[in-house]
Amino acid sequence: MKVSLCITALIYVMPFFCLAQDNYEIQVYGAETVAKGNTMVELHSNFTFDGSKQTENGVLPTNHVLHETIEITHGWNSWFETGFYIFNTIGSDNRTTYVGSHIRPRVRIPESWKWPVGLSLSLEAGYQKPAYSEDDWTLEIRPIIDKQLGNLYLSFNPTFDKSFHGFNKNLGYVFSPNFKAAYNITKVVATGFEYYGSLGPLNNFQPYQSQQQQLFAAFDLDWSPDWELNFGYGWGFTQSTDNAIFKVILGYRFH
Repeated sequence: MKVSLCITALIYVMPFFCLAQDNYEIQVYGAETVAKGNTMVELHSNFTFDGSKQTENGVLPTNHVLHETIEITHGWNSWFETGFYIFNTIGSDNRTTYVGSHIRPRVRIPESWKWPVGLSLSLEAGYQKPAYSEDDWTLEIRPIIDKQLGNLYLSFNPTFDKSFHGFNKNLGYVFSPNFKAAYNITKVVATGFEYYGSLGPLNNFQPYQSQQQQLFAAFDLDWSPDWELNFGYGWGFTQSTDNAIFKVILGYRFH
């Protein structure tokens, strides 16, 4: 009964949590950080089958582009980690290049506090080339709330994006929420959906077709404590959103 109520509530409120998804790292974060002394290396890969087909605001088209992002995260203690990203793009018409890098420190509420939900805070900042992002210098503030309810896992990332230089530098903070709901159908396999959206500036939400909204059918495989695999297929629901994207995240932890 409790699980059914949670799913119903998510479906009801999701449209109200609906600007900038750059599609280099398509992931809803969990609150857990990398364990002390461990390092996680992840490869984020995604291919856009139906994206923009002309240069917009100085940004090259995303249609038929493969994004490859390397993420390296190290756990410093039981509640603090630092991640580093290397963004790359592969495509025709001179769209193959290194795009930029971000750094991401993150803190969490320790498990010893025994809070009823997982809670952490991520700050991600860095640079991307103007030909591949409307904004080159940006900051992302990402609170992360998650909860395991039996076989059902829920995570909500109410993210706030700020441009310091570029096309959207005067917009203020943009609200870009992400959701994940996954159900363990076996001990190894979980399936569900991931939602990525952006409503626009906090003081002036954009019209619906100017927002970015994506929904992915996603799968997670957990066959080893050292490995992770997430993959899915996503659809865009507005004119401003890339459509038909396949994504894969493969990660490995080591001491």
